[in-house]
Amino acid sequence: MKNVDIKNFTIEELEGFLQGLGKETYRAKQIFKWIYQKDVNSFEEMTNLSRDFREDLAARTWISTLAPEVVEVSADGTRKFLFRLADGSAIESVLIPDEGRNTLCVSSQVGCAMGCGFCLTGSFGLQRNLSCAEIVNQVCAVRQTAEIRNIVFMGMGEPLANLENVIRAVKILICPDGLQFSNRRVTVSTAGLLPEMALMGKRVTVNLAVSLNATTDAQRDQLMPINRKYPLKALMDACRTFPLPSRRMITFEYVLIKDVNDSLDDAKRFVKLIHEIPSKVNLIPFNEYEGCSFKGPGQDSIDRFHSYLLGKHITVITRSSRGADISAACGQLRGKIEGQKRASRESLDTDLPIDHNLLR
Repeated sequence: MKNVDIKNFTIEELEGFLQGLGKETYRAKQIFKWIYQKDVNSFEEMTNLSRDFREDLAARTWISTLAPEVVEVSADGTRKFLFRLADGSAIESVLIPDEGRNTLCVSSQVGCAMGCGFCLTGSFGLQRNLSCAEIVNQVCAVRQTAEIRNIVFMGMGEPLANLENVIRAVKILICPDGLQFSNRRVTVSTAGLLPEMALMGKRVTVNLAVSLNATTDAQRDQLMPINRKYPLKALMDACRTFPLPSRRMITFEYVLIKDVNDSLDDAKRFVKLIHEIPSKVNLIPFNEYEGCSFKGPGQDSIDRFHSYLLGKHITVITRSSRGADISAACGQLRGKIEGQKRASRESLDTDLPIDHNLLR
C-alpha cells in the first residue's frame, strides 16, 4: 500500500527511509533534485535510478501535488490561490509582486485556533494542521507560474502551532538539494507561542516575524487571546533572547486598527516595548471585511504612527494595501468560495423538485 508521501520527508529523513530499504543514502539527494529542482512527479522519470529501485519506490511511496482550484489576479499583480486538499479542506496562498522580488505567503493550518479578533481565518476555527507536503506543495504549485524570491509563513494558521511540519517544510525550502531558498529569504510569523519560538530558533535558521498588534496587555488580551498565556513582558523577553544571526532583525508586525491601537500614545509605547531588540516594523493598515466591527485607520493616523517610529530611528515600512479587489486578506477567498458553494447547495435544496422514487 502506498502510504508514504515522499514530500513529507526532509532529506535526512529520506536518507533514513532509504537505509531501511537497504539503499545508499546519496540516493536521497538524487530524488530530492528530481522532485524539487526538476519538478518530476513520477518515479519513472528518475532515470539515474535503476528500474527495480524506481518500481520499489513506486510500490511503497507516492509523490503528492497541489493544483489551484481558483486563482484570482488583482489589478496590482497580486495573485491569490485557493487549493483544495485531499480531504476537501481549502487553504490559500498569496503571491505578492514587488519589483521582480515575488513573495509567496503560505498557509500552515486549515483555519486557526488563535482567535485573534481582527482575523477572518480565526473565525473559521482550527480544522487541522497541514502536513509538510501540503505546505511545500503550495510553493511547488505557485512557482510553476512565477519565480518566487521570498517565502513568508503568514497565511492561514499559526505556524508554530504546527511546529514539526513547519520545520520540516523549512528544511526542504532551504535545502541545497531541495528548493534552494536562502534562509535569509524565509520568514516564519507567530502570534507569540514562546516555547515553540525558542525551539524553532534552536533547530532552524530563518527570519522571525512577531505579530504584536498592541502596546498594552489589556489591549492585546482583547485582540489576541494568546496574550493571556504569554503577556507582553514575556514576549519581549523571548524576542531579546531569540538567536539571531549577525545583522538579522526580528520583524514586528502591527495591524493598525482605527480607534483601537493607532494613537500617538500607542506609537510611544511601541518604541518602549521593542527597545534594545534588533528589529524592524511592518505597519499594516487593517483590511476590512464583511462582518467585522473593526475599521481601517485613516491616512493621518497611519502617517503619524509611521513618522513617530521613523523619528526614533526605527526601520519601519507601512505596507500598502495589496489585492483589495481579489479577496486578498487572509481567509477571504476561502470564505467567498465556500459561501458560494453553500448558496448553490441551498438553491438546489429549495428550488429543485425532489423525485422521491430516487430515494427508495
